[in-house]
Amino acid sequence: MKNPFLLLASLFGATGVALGALGAHALKEKVKEGLMTTDQLAGWDTASKYQLLHALVLLFVFFLYNQTPTKLVKASGWLFTLGILFFSGSIYCLSTMGISGINFRFMGPITPLGGVMLIAGWVCLLVYSLRKK
Repeated sequence: MKNPFLLLASLFGATGVALGALGAHALKEKVKEGLMTTDQLAGWDTASKYQLLHALVLLFVFFLYNQTPTKLVKASGWLFTLGILFFSGSIYCLSTMGISGINFRFMGPITPLGGVMLIAGWVCLLVYSLRKK
């Protein structure tokens, strides 16, 4: 697949909405039951918002890459993809440790790495825009 970013944007968009709804409804009950803290629920909300925002950015990258298939644009798309997986994915895991019973503390350092990848994706787009004549 030459340009996978529409597929990825759609996947992250759909799952971002579903996970956001899960947090807003089902996970609120887990806070009441003492299986989750309000900070963990807030983390879940942040993860879903970042996932949805960057799903939209991936949609933009899809169109940009179709118009101008440069290495910088392609790199930005992959950095956003990995950033979503690392940043949001690790927060989802860390937020649900009390529910799942799985100790995901090892994922703590993955969250900032995902954040750096998201920033790097934006920097790639910045460099691309500065080089474009």
